[in-house]
Amino acid sequence: MLKQGMKDMPTTWRCGRFLFDFSKRSRPVVMGILNATPDSFSDGGQYRTAKDAVHHAELMIANGVDLIDIGGESTRPGAEPVSLQEELDRVLPVIEALKDCGVPLSIDTYKAETMRQALKAGVDCVNDIWALRQTGAVDAVLESQSCGIVLMHMQRDPLTMQFNPEYINVIAEVKQFLKDRADLLISSGITKDRIAIDPGFGFGKSLEHNLNMLANFAEFSSLGFPVLAGISRKSMIGKITGKDTNDRVAPSVAAAIMAADRGATIVRVHDVAETVDALKLWEAVNEDKSA
Repeated sequence: MLKQGMKDMPTTWRCGRFLFDFSKRSRPVVMGILNATPDSFSDGGQYRTAKDAVHHAELMIANGVDLIDIGGESTRPGAEPVSLQEELDRVLPVIEALKDCGVPLSIDTYKAETMRQALKAGVDCVNDIWALRQTGAVDAVLESQSCGIVLMHMQRDPLTMQFNPEYINVIAEVKQFLKDRADLLISSGITKDRIAIDPGFGFGKSLEHNLNMLANFAEFSSLGFPVLAGISRKSMIGKITGKDTNDRVAPSVAAAIMAADRGATIVRVHDVAETVDALKLWEAVNEDKSA
């Protein structure tokens, strides 16, 4: 059972055709990153064709992934947006090939029409860096009766978010933003059990802000929603370790474990096998402590 000491920990998260029951899970949901893009910060271009993307997804499934997050547009700092049609051309063939793979699929997008078409094609969750603030996005998820929704905090936009981000109190401000967005959805008719939140590591935050959020990650659980930690291979790790993107596996796994220990219910990662193995050890130790 996940971190039962967290009094506001949600018991379930409805994710389309799937239901994650946290009262029966003893480790976080592992969300594997599948970037069907040429320019994502870590693995851009590696899975650009649908065949390559599907092969990578199959490897993640074999390694124990719980949820696959498919993205067709890079949102790294400074990234230029892509057209709707280009994004659809990248993600829809991958969704079609994976829709019956046995694990839920998520679409990483902020475009309402991409959400709509991806949901029709078979995805179970919408993961939006803009927290459904773009035109039509709320309406798109309202058309689904059961899709999961991940609301992320971002200051400004991908082009400008890392230009001197400022907060008076990053924890309080991020929490309030996420609460407001979740409240808006609930008032629009979305059931609470469909909503998860993501404080948005690296999206309009300095290294100090990111470290503060990780150290105090348990604060986000007080809102009563599943909380996603997306730290894998990000620049905050590079700034601390001095390692290039593809050499950040070990500290990324360490960050996932730190987040899990502070109440994360979902960890979004590039390195599924390593994270799953580390969480198995974390799980075993926690079960021994509670015996």
